[in-house]
Amino acid sequence: MAIFTHVVVGTNDLAKARQFYDAALGALGVKFIAPMGDHGLLYGADHPEFLVTKPANGKPASFANGGTIGFAAPSRAAVHEFHKAGLANGGTDEGEPGPRSFAPTAYAAYLRDPDGNKICTYCFLPA
Repeated sequence: MAIFTHVVVGTNDLAKARQFYDAALGALGVKFIAPMGDHGLLYGADHPEFLVTKPANGKPASFANGGTIGFAAPSRAAVHEFHKAGLANGGTDEGEPGPRSFAPTAYAAYLRDPDGNKICTYCFLPA
């Protein structure tokens, strides 16, 4: 059983967010499902699990200091594609693809989206 129904990050520019997330998450097999009118975007495998929205309170979106959202990668090659696609679509590097020391097979990459939200992808398959 999953422990989350969904995860949400804020954006100040839905068009930039859509370009970034379509590319970066698309590299992992996560697809754009539908818009939420002019307030947000829905992503997932079969149902909405990751949402990108304008803040409901009308204030500017900001990122969480210390917060990171991790996505599962199906392969180490997908980790590289995620990073490359994110950088090419307005993201910034927060950690190049490569091994991570906390687990023997951990292989990851980190990005910031155009609004500064930190996301990453991990593959735990052996090389």
